[in-house]
Amino acid sequence: MDSSGDGEGWGEGLRPGEQSLGPYAASAIASRGRQWPEADCTTRSPFQRDRDRVLHSASFRRLTYKTQVFVYHEGDHYRTRLTHSLEVAQIARTVARQLRLNEDLAEVLALAHDLGHPPFGHAGERALDRVMRGHGGFDHNVQSLRIVTKLERKYAAFDGLNLSWETLEGLAKHNGPVTPSSPLHVVVEELGQWQSLLPAQYGSAEAQVAALADDVAYLNHDIDDGLRAGLIGLGDLTDVPVADGIVAIARGLSDDEPRVVYEVSRRMITAMIADLVRESRRRLRMLDPRSPDDIRRAGDATIAFSPPMLGDLKKIRAFLFERVYRSPRVNRIVQAAEAVVGDLFQRYLSDPSSLPPTWQETARDGQPSRRERVIADFVAGMTDRYALAEHRRLFDATPELR
Repeated sequence: MDSSGDGEGWGEGLRPGEQSLGPYAASAIASRGRQWPEADCTTRSPFQRDRDRVLHSASFRRLTYKTQVFVYHEGDHYRTRLTHSLEVAQIARTVARQLRLNEDLAEVLALAHDLGHPPFGHAGERALDRVMRGHGGFDHNVQSLRIVTKLERKYAAFDGLNLSWETLEGLAKHNGPVTPSSPLHVVVEELGQWQSLLPAQYGSAEAQVAALADDVAYLNHDIDDGLRAGLIGLGDLTDVPVADGIVAIARGLSDDEPRVVYEVSRRMITAMIADLVRESRRRLRMLDPRSPDDIRRAGDATIAFSPPMLGDLKKIRAFLFERVYRSPRVNRIVQAAEAVVGDLFQRYLSDPSSLPPTWQETARDGQPSRRERVIADFVAGMTDRYALAEHRRLFDATPELR
């Protein structure tokens, strides 16, 4: 989605194509390195190299057929996990540039943040978490870290993608410090045997940018997809914060509804980014950080929306839950999707011979909990269409998810 618009500029002297990193930006030159030492690339910085490893990973490609809100076969114009991740990356780069942060690090964190999502989005996550109770549960943020540190197996010298410390830290802490009660704690502790990710501190400013870019992206594209699906109409947005005044402006520019929908979406994105940049600049001026570690030790988020915008975003989420996420159409698909994921897990657990040969031996030989985790890894890696194909192969009846 285009984040340009006719609203207030964010540049404070920065023109398109220009960038001057602040002293608080993550530095690829001073990176804390990789778990498995490698020679520097002659053509890319460490964070650019991380980005390319994510882009070339099998897990990233599979996001093409993983649900955002609407299952892939419902239409070609709805977002998938892949297109969502690309939109997050675009917004993250925009914000990072305006805040004089490292765009490359913000981008790779945005691209990698949803690698761990199972098929059927949060419905699949709930189903896997339910069957994994007593075996460590399932959390897509944990799974993203496990993918980039263990589950991608393509390099001769190591498992995972061997990403830089800054990228691993950002993935672990893009939603804030990791507490002992967090599902992420176990993975962060394991990585701490190599080098601590400083779990009690906030993530880098780039990690904070990626997290809020995610909010901007999904709130706006879920409204857009909800409009396309007919679950909501433009008239419904007149009482929705941020959108309320924008709908009237957009209708004054065109009588063509698809153009009006796009105009509303891009102007809402513009308004949210403008607020995020403005509030974050205010906080940066107050903190006056001299290094990336000053951001980590700040004790509070440095990259943030203003309090009024936070209130507006809360109301937008409530609107989406009521009208889109919990609509009868979406709920019907969600319940069927959860059943598909649960069925697959239980079948593989009771009959490991149903798994592909490369997974069978590990699933049979694994100790309790280890065996369940292997099966959860396999199911989580599925695309929506592969999960449905496997269900048809193994069961007499499979929901249509329509």
